[in-house]
Amino acid sequence: MSNSINMESPLHHAQLDSLVGQSSAGGGVLLHESKYLGHLNLRGNAQDVDFLSGIKKVFGIDLPTAPCTSATGELAQIIWLAPDEWLVMVGSGSEYDVELKLRAQLKGHFAVSDISGAQTILELSGSHVIELMKKSSGYDFHLESFPIGKVVGTTFAKAGAHILRLEENKFQLVIRRSFSDYIWLWIQHGCKECGLTIV
Repeated sequence: MSNSINMESPLHHAQLDSLVGQSSAGGGVLLHESKYLGHLNLRGNAQDVDFLSGIKKVFGIDLPTAPCTSATGELAQIIWLAPDEWLVMVGSGSEYDVELKLRAQLKGHFAVSDISGAQTILELSGSHVIELMKKSSGYDFHLESFPIGKVVGTTFAKAGAHILRLEENKFQLVIRRSFSDYIWLWIQHGCKECGLTIV
């Protein structure tokens, strides 16, 4: 009997892999689904020195403790969700081992949960991506108020999302599995004027 696991992203039905390289109307927005990454929800006391040092021992980076900040290292990307909550994104298949390392290293009051199957990540970039973001959210996407590295919990197409600015014209959307199909349809509709390319 096979022990293999049939993994399917929340957007597997859209067959995005088969659409890679295809563009519509100029392709002013680029979309890529970063699927199968490990997602860990981490809770803890940001004022606890031992908690902070434990995180750094596991990941080699400081935990982002200021509101709306993020941190990226070789092993993980961590985004701030709340004063005592973070999302840790790790390589596909490594989430179980990372969770064990966290449980072995951290002491006191903390919580870590594997939520990998509950959400996915969409990366949006391109020459017209700001136009799409403005259509989709009421948040201010000017660089002065939304610099690179900032992350916000807000709405995207009226659905909840965490949006991280990776570059001036590149954003990362962390969305729930249940919203993924709706947001995919919204993006297609929102890009009718400027065009969409799957990458």
